[in-house]
Amino acid sequence: MSSETYPPEADTRLRAEAAEIISRYPEPRSALLPMLHLVQSEDGFVSPRGIALCADILGLTRAEVSAVATFYTQYKRHPNGDYTVGVCTNALCAVMGGDIIFERVSEHLGIGHDETTADGKITLEQVECNAACDYAPVVMVNWEFFDNQTPTSAIDLVDQITAGEPVRPTRGADTVATFKEISHVLAGFEDGRANEGVGAGEATLLGLRIARENGWRAPQVRDDSRGDGQAQGKTASGGPATTTPGVDLAGATASGTVPVGEVQSSAERKPTTEADVSAETVDKDVKKEAQ
Repeated sequence: MSSETYPPEADTRLRAEAAEIISRYPEPRSALLPMLHLVQSEDGFVSPRGIALCADILGLTRAEVSAVATFYTQYKRHPNGDYTVGVCTNALCAVMGGDIIFERVSEHLGIGHDETTADGKITLEQVECNAACDYAPVVMVNWEFFDNQTPTSAIDLVDQITAGEPVRPTRGADTVATFKEISHVLAGFEDGRANEGVGAGEATLLGLRIARENGWRAPQVRDDSRGDGQAQGKTASGGPATTTPGVDLAGATASGTVPVGEVQSSAERKPTTEADVSAETVDKDVKKEAQ
């Protein structure tokens, strides 16, 4: 692992996958972030030889690559465990018990933040936010969600990992892949498990359901730049918005009342496709808004 270069087989394989990653970007150096995940999937951390490989392929200095690798917490600068257990201790999770969960798990494993158990199974992290406040307190294992945790359930979780037993996330994939396997996915290579499990649970969708039941809509973007005292509503694309009957947009602007707009839930937006951003589609949108 301390060698500055990879064995020939690994070097050839990594360079081929790096070329595939680079082909997705207009500028080669834009591929650095996924390439760091790629070398991490090989070594279990961003190793010196991984940095050297990225620098060589992208025509960067090792210092430039290291500057990026040290900025983001998902890139590890020393060997990581097979499973990263991240306990959220940010505000909401903390008051719901996240601090206690971290303390108990830390004591149980005998390691602190960013430390790894002697068997190399678990690296423990104290995380600022797991982006799942509706399920607080939350623990993530290799970035898979384990919601509504307690000190007891979290200790049971790490015991299962230590024993080599498969663990099942609350949402997402059926089981948790290893740190190296997940790093390969983050590098942009599918593992065929994207459609496993539940994506959004009831707590996440509750607000959307309540909004629909009450007929609530997202507010429109307002443009007061006309200079005639009349506010013009705009959609997210910049075109004139369709106002709700009976709502005086200018009056609403003056009074501070936000008018009601169209449904703009990101949960209902279709994924962007080539057709969505083709020149023909853009031309149609421009002509439509010009009218």
